[in-house]
Amino acid sequence: MLWPFNHFRKPRIPSRGTIEAMYGMIVTQAREPLFYRDLGVPDTVNGRFDLLVLHLWMVLRRVKPMAGGVGLAQTLFDRFCDDMDGNLREMGVGDLTVPKRMQALGEEPLAQALCKNILNGEGIENARRLAAYAEAVIAALAGLDEATLRSASWKFPSLA
Repeated sequence: MLWPFNHFRKPRIPSRGTIEAMYGMIVTQAREPLFYRDLGVPDTVNGRFDLLVLHLWMVLRRVKPMAGGVGLAQTLFDRFCDDMDGNLREMGVGDLTVPKRMQALGEEPLAQALCKNILNGEGIENARRLAAYAEAVIAALAGLDEATLRSASWKFPSLA
C-alpha cells in the first residue's frame, strides 16, 4: 500500500557538488579564448555574460526533460543567478539596483543576444560559426545519458 501522503514530500534537490561541477564546466567553456580570439566575441563583461547565458541555456535545454531534470535545471539556474548577483555586487552595483539589473540581463531573447550583443551585429561568418557550435553542443548534450549529465563527466564539443 502506498502511503497517502507521499505527494507531500519535497522533491530531491541535486547535490551541491553536482551543481558546482556542472556550473563550473559551463563557466569554463564560456571563457574559452577561441570565442573571443577567433569568433570576434567582445572580451567584455557583456560578451562574457552572453556566452555564459548561451552555454547555460544549452545545458538547461538538455537537462530539463530528464527525470528530476526540472529541479536540477532550477537549481543550476539559481546557481547562475547567485553568481551573477555576486559579480554585480563586486562590480559596485548597489543593493537596490541588483534586482533591476538581474531582470534586465535575462529579458533579451536568445536570438537577439547572439546577433546583437555577442557579435555587436557584425561578422556574419563568425555568427554562423557560433550558431553551428551551438547546434553541435545541443546535439552532443542530447546524446548524453542522464547519469553522465548529472556526474558532470562530459565535455563541451570543441569549437574548432
